[in-house]
Amino acid sequence: MSGADGRKSIFITGAASGIGRETALLFAKRGWFVGGYDVNADGLQALEREIGADGGRFETLDVTDPQAFAQAMGGFAEATGGTLDCLFNNAGIAGGGLLDEQPWEDVLRVVGVNFLAVMIGARAATPLLAATPGSLCLTTSSSSAIFGTAGISVYSATKHAVRGLTEALSIELKRFGVRAADLLPGLIDTPLMSDAMRAMAPPDGMWRLVAPREVAETAWRAYHEDKLHWYVPEELRDFHREVVDRPEAVREERTALLAMMAAGE
Repeated sequence: MSGADGRKSIFITGAASGIGRETALLFAKRGWFVGGYDVNADGLQALEREIGADGGRFETLDVTDPQAFAQAMGGFAEATGGTLDCLFNNAGIAGGGLLDEQPWEDVLRVVGVNFLAVMIGARAATPLLAATPGSLCLTTSSSSAIFGTAGISVYSATKHAVRGLTEALSIELKRFGVRAADLLPGLIDTPLMSDAMRAMAPPDGMWRLVAPREVAETAWRAYHEDKLHWYVPEELRDFHREVVDRPEAVREERTALLAMMAAGE
């Protein structure tokens, strides 16, 4: 056990909704001290009411601000006695549109939240993770990190970057005895998903609509097992193998799909 009161602890960004919220609720229910951080103050207040003030620490945080992140991590350390069992870098935003048509400030915002903030969080958390036996640096990547997704190219690029960073950290952090892993969710029913994407989701298979709770359960498994990449649903692993074996064929399939979607508009 770890932490000042014997509870294990998890620091979650993007905790006010979707995957982050479900993960916070799940870990709290299983006895962990939860740090919930988000820019959505109302969502955090609702989460705190459900978990209870003694179940964690809940604060607004701009994950792209290194100083604010360091301060949040410092306050969390005070509550846990200087330990951290799991950093869950989960905060993310969607960014749709063709690259050449997106406002540059939108591009920078997606890169800032989805990738730069992950590095900020990992750097801020490393001393606490290193001080905690069996700790994990966990990040939400995406099925868009398997093959670049047209129409959300910037989002997809950040998730590829997250996957690469996770692989590198899984080696770098071993010098502290810290593990690193990522989650690669498919179509998750969160506020980031558009109504059009929900309507297109098939009833089963790897592109079915998945509840955030399923991803939270996978985060729980990730802490208790030593695996690098976690696909949600697991069938996405087969798609990854296909991409490795026949990337040009996948490219042509995706090109045809994009053309079909454009024709339907």
